[in-house]
Amino acid sequence: MVFRNLRERFGISETEYVNSFVSSAPVYDDSSGKSGAKFLRSHDGKFIVKTIIREEVELMHNILPDYHKYLVERHGDTLLPQYLGMYRLTVEGVETYMLIMRSVFSCTLPVHRKYDLKGSTIDRQASDKEKDKDLPTLKDNDFVNDNVKLRIGAEAKDTLMKRLKFDTDFLAELKLMDYSLLVGIHDSERYEQEQQENETTEANGIDDDEGSGSGGEVLTPPDSPSPRGHLLSSGEYDEFDFGCNVYAVRCTEDSPKAEIYFMALIDILTHWGAKKKAAQAAKTVKHGAGAEISTVKPKQYAERFLEFVTKALE
Repeated sequence: MVFRNLRERFGISETEYVNSFVSSAPVYDDSSGKSGAKFLRSHDGKFIVKTIIREEVELMHNILPDYHKYLVERHGDTLLPQYLGMYRLTVEGVETYMLIMRSVFSCTLPVHRKYDLKGSTIDRQASDKEKDKDLPTLKDNDFVNDNVKLRIGAEAKDTLMKRLKFDTDFLAELKLMDYSLLVGIHDSERYEQEQQENETTEANGIDDDEGSGSGGEVLTPPDSPSPRGHLLSSGEYDEFDFGCNVYAVRCTEDSPKAEIYFMALIDILTHWGAKKKAAQAAKTVKHGAGAEISTVKPKQYAERFLEFVTKALE
C-alpha cells in the first residue's frame, strides 16, 4: 500500500508502471558497482530494477515509514531516489530481492558523460576497465581532473542546494551515508551531430547496427530545479518534457556548451553501523587521519558532500 501511494505521489499510474515491464522484457544495464548489484531497465527506459541484499531489504523496511513521511512533508520536492516497489523473486529455492526506481536519466535523450560523486578523493577514480565502456561511470577525481562545471545559474543552484540540504539532513538523521550524486551530461551539439550522421548513413542505405547515438541512452526521477536558460536549437529540445524528466536541468544561456544535466541522489541504503565503523578505522590507518576517505560519520559525510557539490555548480 505504501509503494502504491508513492507511485501515485510520483505521478505514475498503475497502467504505465505495469506496461513498462510486461509489454517487453527489461534489458540488462552494465552499471554494476562494487556492491555486485545487478541493474536492469525497463524497455522504455523509464524505470530501473536493482538487485539488493537481505540487509538492504531490512533497512528499506525500517526507513520506509520515515521516507514516505518525508516525501509527503516535502511535497515531492527532493532529489532522493523514487522508490516505486520492492519484490522477492524465488526460482528453484533461490531468492532474489529487488527494488524498482524511476530512472535518473532521460528515456529520450542520450547521456554522453556520467559521474558518481561522493565528495571523497581517496580511491575515487574510474578504473581502466570501467573507462573502456561506451558510457563509463566516472568518479570524483575524474570530475575534478576533467575540470567539469555544471553551469545552471545562481537561482537554480540555490534551489538545488537547498533541496540537497534537506535531503542530506534527512539521511543523516537516519544514520545513512555513502550515497552519491549521479550526474549525467547530455551534450546537445554532439547529439545533433550524431543525428545528422545517422540520417546521412540511412540516406546512403547503410544499416548501422551501432548507431552512434545509442551508446549513451540511459534512464530518468522527484522535482528538480526549474529549467533555466535558453531553448536549444533543435526542435526536439523544444518538445523535451521537463515535467516527466524531473531530474533534468538546462545549462545557462552563457554556458560555452549547450547541455542538459540530470542529477539525483542514489545508493542511500547504507547504514552507519559496526561494519562501516570498522571500515573507517581500517582506511584511517591506511591513508591517515586527515585523508578524505568516503567512510565517515553520516553528518560529516553530508557536510563534505554538500561542499563538493557546491563547488561543482555554477
